[in-house]
Amino acid sequence: MTPLPREQFPAVNRWAYLNHAGICPLPTSSVEAMHRQAVEVSLDGEFTYAAHSAAIEGARASAAALMGVPARDIAFVKNTSTGLGFVANGLEWSPGDRVVIPDGEFPSTLYPWLALADRGVVVDRVRGPLTTEAFAETIAAGPPPRIVVTSWVRFGHGGRVDLAALSRVCREAGALFCVDVIQGLGVIPARLEEWGVDFAMADGHKWLLGPQGCGVFYVRESCLDLLRPLEPGWNSVAHREDWDNLAYVPDVTARRLEGGMPNIAGIAALGASIDLLLSAGIEEIWSHVDGLCERAAEGLAGIGATVLSERDAGYRSGILSVRVDGMPVPLLAERLKARGIACSARSGGLRISPHGYNTEGEIDRLIVAVREIFA
Repeated sequence: MTPLPREQFPAVNRWAYLNHAGICPLPTSSVEAMHRQAVEVSLDGEFTYAAHSAAIEGARASAAALMGVPARDIAFVKNTSTGLGFVANGLEWSPGDRVVIPDGEFPSTLYPWLALADRGVVVDRVRGPLTTEAFAETIAAGPPPRIVVTSWVRFGHGGRVDLAALSRVCREAGALFCVDVIQGLGVIPARLEEWGVDFAMADGHKWLLGPQGCGVFYVRESCLDLLRPLEPGWNSVAHREDWDNLAYVPDVTARRLEGGMPNIAGIAALGASIDLLLSAGIEEIWSHVDGLCERAAEGLAGIGATVLSERDAGYRSGILSVRVDGMPVPLLAERLKARGIACSARSGGLRISPHGYNTEGEIDRLIVAVREIFA
C-alpha cells in the first residue's frame, strides 16, 4: 500500500515514473481543480472572483502547514527563481557585502547573487561536502556575511543540508538564512520556522506534485520589512480592493510581494496537490520514499553500480544518484525511457527520484532493466 493513492496518477499506466526531482506528473485532483476553476470563469467571469479568492487563502494555509510556518508569511510566486530574486534584489546592499553559497549549486540558485557584482557584492563558495562545519569554516574565513544561501537538497546527488544546525551558525555570524527548498518540500517533513530559516522558496512542479510556473515563497515575519517589494500592485496593499485609494500602504503580510492578479488556476491546482500530500502525511511519504531509495541503492549496487548519493540518515533525500560504468549516463537514461522508466541524467549520475505513489515493483523493474541493458 502506497501512502499516495496510485489511482490519482494516470502516469502509472504508461511509466514507472521515477523523476520527481525533474517535472512531476500531475495528480487527477489537481487537474480537476484547474479545470473546474477555468470552467467557472468561462461561465461567470468576474462573479467567480470572491470564491476563487477564498480558495487561494485555503491553499495558502495548506502550503503553510506543509512548510511549518504561519500562513501570513507565505506568498505565491511564479517559480523558485522569482522567490530568490525577491530576496537578492529586495535587500539593501553595500559594496563589500558578502554572500556565502555552496559550490555546484543549481544555476538558478546561484545567478541572483552573482548578478549583484555591479553593486559590489562578493560571493564566496563553500567547497567540498556540505557539512555544517564546511559552511562554518567558509563563513569564518571572511567578514560576517550578509546572507547564507543554500539548497535544502542538492539537485544532482541529493545530499541534504541540516537546516537547523546551519541556521544556528548563521545566527552566530549575524547572517540571514535563505534556502531553496524545491528538492525537499513535499517529500521530507519541513519545520522551516522552527529551524530558523528566514527565506524559502519552491516551484510546485517537482515534489509538490503541482503545475509548472506556480510556487510558494516564505519570508519570516521579522524579515519582511527587509525586502523592498519588486512588483507592487493593487494586490500588494492593505486596501487591495479600494480602487480609488491611491495611497501606497503595503500589506502587513507576505501578500505585499504578490503584486497583481494571481495565477488562480495554478494556485487551485497547487493547493489540491498540497492537500493530497497533507492527507497522506509527509512523515509517511518520506518513510516510503526513503525505503524505495534504499531498495534501489542496494539493488543497483548489487549489479555493479556505484552509489554517488550520501546515504547517512541525516543527509539523504528522495534523490538517489548512481553511476554504471560502460555507457554514458544520458544514453542509459534514454534506454530506460524506451522501456517506460523515467529517470534523468544529472551531475554524472543516473538520478532516481520516486514519490509516495511509486512501488517496490517499479524499483525492481528499474534494477532488472539496468541489468538487462548491460548484459
